[in-house]
Amino acid sequence: MKSIFLSLPRTVLVLGGVSFFNDAASDMLAPLLPIFLTATLGAGPVVVGLIEGVAEATASILKLVAGWLADRGWNYKGLVVGGYGLSNAARPLIGLVLGWTMVLLLRFLDRVGKGLRTAPRDAMIAAAVPSGERGRAFGFHRAMDHSGAVLGPLLAFVLLEANVPLRDVFFASAIPGLLVILLLIYGLPATPVPSGMVSAPRFAWRELDSRLRGLIIASAALALAAVPDAFLVLWMQARGVGIVWVPLLWAVMHAVKTLVAMPFGMLSDRISRLTVVIGGWGARVVLLVLLALLGDGQWLPWALLLAYAAAVASTEGAERALIGDVAPAESKATAFGAYHMLSGLCALPGALLFGGVWQVVGMSAAFLTAAALTVISAAALVVIARRA
Repeated sequence: MKSIFLSLPRTVLVLGGVSFFNDAASDMLAPLLPIFLTATLGAGPVVVGLIEGVAEATASILKLVAGWLADRGWNYKGLVVGGYGLSNAARPLIGLVLGWTMVLLLRFLDRVGKGLRTAPRDAMIAAAVPSGERGRAFGFHRAMDHSGAVLGPLLAFVLLEANVPLRDVFFASAIPGLLVILLLIYGLPATPVPSGMVSAPRFAWRELDSRLRGLIIASAALALAAVPDAFLVLWMQARGVGIVWVPLLWAVMHAVKTLVAMPFGMLSDRISRLTVVIGGWGARVVLLVLLALLGDGQWLPWALLLAYAAAVASTEGAERALIGDVAPAESKATAFGAYHMLSGLCALPGALLFGGVWQVVGMSAAFLTAAALTVISAAALVVIARRA
């Protein structure tokens, strides 16, 4: 098992460490932010959906822009460092705000940083390994990402248990954020621009592999059905999980994702990547229905959330590895950007739809709506894959 990690290139290992510390900083706050918005600032579910949707849509548009710039010779490392730097500068300032509009602004800046870094980072990972190891590389990266998301909520839990004020927890996230920047500056090797990339032809959607186009379109549709993390927190509260336990449950969810991401990424190296993706999406449908209809009791809320987390993580490595496999070398970063952009653009109407159905009809109806949209997304991917 040790060699599985150590045999990966330095670029993959460093970017995995960066994601670990960045998610430790981010997920100190993520499970607490919807509670902060609703309980401290008096916002409603629609405002929570608006903030999350605008934040993700902003990041998504910039992911395509940053990918296009990287494919035209912009410095990969510079885009990655700048993106992580902006996010980790804006995030702790949420502790100072007095109204939800300022939270919206700071979340916007945080996601601008995410938009700048994501596509160049994924292209660096894809370029660092051969095709037969991309599932393992992206699975490792996602596992490190989720490992950081385990540490962050645990830190928040310890601070809250020590009676540290909620706003001070936001300020404390600056410490792992600083480690992110130091690791990037001193640990990440510069990525040279491949020969001919600056004069690469214009990105042409119709010339992309049909599997890639199908995955991008279906992933965008799936984003309409995705349950924003903020609403999972509100679901926990509705099922009787106390606020002090929310960060702990959040950490356990990401611990499950850590255990699942790399094995399923490696599985996609051995069997069809589409098989892994479609299987994971199908599991999400079943669990969304269960989240809508069940959840009462001492242990059932934990079991359902952990199973849902596993289903989500099971496809992350395979989706990214498929893009790395079939995207042209001269426009690989742009292809990653298109994948992230379309998914994120659909996140805004998806978050507003979920929040609106929750507020008007009820929590269960929101989860059932998400399940129905996931069925449509999975069916679309199956149809497109068969045609390919």
